[in-house]
Amino acid sequence: MIAGPCAIESKEIAFEVAKEVKSICDVLDINYVFKGSYRKANRSSVHSFTGIGDEKALEILAEVKQAFDVPVTTDIHTDDEAQWAAEVVDILQIPAFLCRQTSLIQAAAKTGKIVNIKKGQFLSPDAMYFAAQKVVDSGNNQIMLTERGASFGYSDLIVDFRSIPKMSAFGYPIIMDCTHSLQKPNQSSGVTGGDPSMIETIAKAAIATGADGLFIETHPNPSEAKSDGANMLPLKGLESLLTKLTKVYKAVH
Repeated sequence: MIAGPCAIESKEIAFEVAKEVKSICDVLDINYVFKGSYRKANRSSVHSFTGIGDEKALEILAEVKQAFDVPVTTDIHTDDEAQWAAEVVDILQIPAFLCRQTSLIQAAAKTGKIVNIKKGQFLSPDAMYFAAQKVVDSGNNQIMLTERGASFGYSDLIVDFRSIPKMSAFGYPIIMDCTHSLQKPNQSSGVTGGDPSMIETIAKAAIATGADGLFIETHPNPSEAKSDGANMLPLKGLESLLTKLTKVYKAVH
């Protein structure tokens, strides 16, 4: 379970989310990774929230890691970010829109950290073999691949669940991003929309088709979240959801 707020907004919210998710995952025997972006580089509008400052946000990620004894992950956007983000996080996430950025993937791989590459909305699952191979060719075989939906017209995404077994055939863990795959990008308002009511459906289907893990952005008050609130799961709904998903996982396995 990779879960957390979309962006690091404050220490208080990061700790509230980490504490709750860790508690739920401990009871359900689910491995937990805390996720929070220290900076949001891919924004619909120049007026959108980008972060509270790189150093401050990375410091909060380090504090979450120490306080709750959990691995942490964040996305990186440029080659030089890889090394200093790796000083804090355990998994470096390559954003979907940068999954073909060779030098970025190589820089992440050379840190020796796990590299989680999100499949671009514009790519077939088969094309992700070559993204993963860039990590291997850089001397690192610690790879995760994440499905996050495919472009469906200008303002919607659709999940083709054939992607999960196809990418699983490469031999790496496959994660289903249950929240970003429900985004409605490129809205005329300049703010990305979403449909969180379908998170449970996407998550159940992903487990049934062989996903090894799930990625869910969650927040105590999604309507007040500074980034991606429209597609996030309310924190209060996570325990019920994960309880159901655990039953699906046990049935499948």
